[in-house]
Amino acid sequence: MDTPELSFTLAYIAFSLCFVFTPNEFRSAGLTVQNLFSSWLGSEDLGFVQYHVRRTSVTVLVHCALPLGYYLGMCIAAPENNLASIQQVNGGWKAFLLLSVVLLLGSWMLIVYWSHSNWSNHPISRTLQAHRQPLQADWGSVASSINTEFRRIDKFACGAPGARVIVTDSWVLKVTTYHIYMALQNDCHVRVTESRRHQLSPESATPTEILTLRVSSINPAVKAFVIRVNSTEYPELREKLRAPISNSPNVVIHQTISELFLETFRTQVDLNQPYSLPRGQEVESCIGCMQVPANTKLLRLCTTEAADEDSECQQCFCRPMWCISCLGRWFASRQDQQRPETWLSSRVPCPTCRAKFCVLDICMVH
Repeated sequence: MDTPELSFTLAYIAFSLCFVFTPNEFRSAGLTVQNLFSSWLGSEDLGFVQYHVRRTSVTVLVHCALPLGYYLGMCIAAPENNLASIQQVNGGWKAFLLLSVVLLLGSWMLIVYWSHSNWSNHPISRTLQAHRQPLQADWGSVASSINTEFRRIDKFACGAPGARVIVTDSWVLKVTTYHIYMALQNDCHVRVTESRRHQLSPESATPTEILTLRVSSINPAVKAFVIRVNSTEYPELREKLRAPISNSPNVVIHQTISELFLETFRTQVDLNQPYSLPRGQEVESCIGCMQVPANTKLLRLCTTEAADEDSECQQCFCRPMWCISCLGRWFASRQDQQRPETWLSSRVPCPTCRAKFCVLDICMVH
């Protein structure tokens, strides 16, 4: 028979494990709140704020029920301890059971309090209330604005489920397990505070660099928060952010070979002859990203005095269909990744008609 001290120690360890390890193990097994309660949570795309108000509430309730679930499981897994008979349970397990029941009841009371007045007491609702403008009636108007922008396909989104970073046209959002941190782009500024390199990456053999950014708002009611992004995603984040971004001293952001090539690629293309659109022709969106207008045209400009048959480049008759960024990424993807020194002097086929071209054949559309 276990001594009371040992039983109390085991109960304390079990209580700690329920909070620290069990949710992560459930997530790795696919047993998440989103999957188990998907019918009640609804669609994140249709109602982003309402979805996460319900999700965080259910998450708190489920996590607070884990210690009691562990106790009930031990009643079945270890019948020799007589845990099902409360009168025969020793002091350590009684304390564990009492704390588990109190924790579950407390979480129920908290959820009931949050749900009053259409969830107006929920922490996410209170955060939205801090962003309410004078012309907006309540936090629901702010939620509608976020819901509308979240449905757009041009938003920036990255990160793990417990620390997602979402940037829309007007908002910077960080979605965590129990809360959503948010800041208006017009009211905030972003500062890169740390750059940490990891030598191993699951996706590739190259080192991975994680950037830590602090988002601060001029609104005194909005708390500052920290987001983390991969350095390969940082250029896309920077393009989407209208808020000013600054670097802390001694923070160096290492660029990949592809990013360095894109900078050189743009510089070289800017030196080429520009292309003027014919009268009446409209510029369409880039078919690669569908976010910016197509601003490049392929013209055969690298020919010399030699006959046309002697030149590897070919005439492209496609209208402007690609932006400089997408065309540069296409150009880099067709190169020998082990010989970056040959990239600028290489020729690749047009992504649309397959006519070969080089960097000298790319013209910016004016």
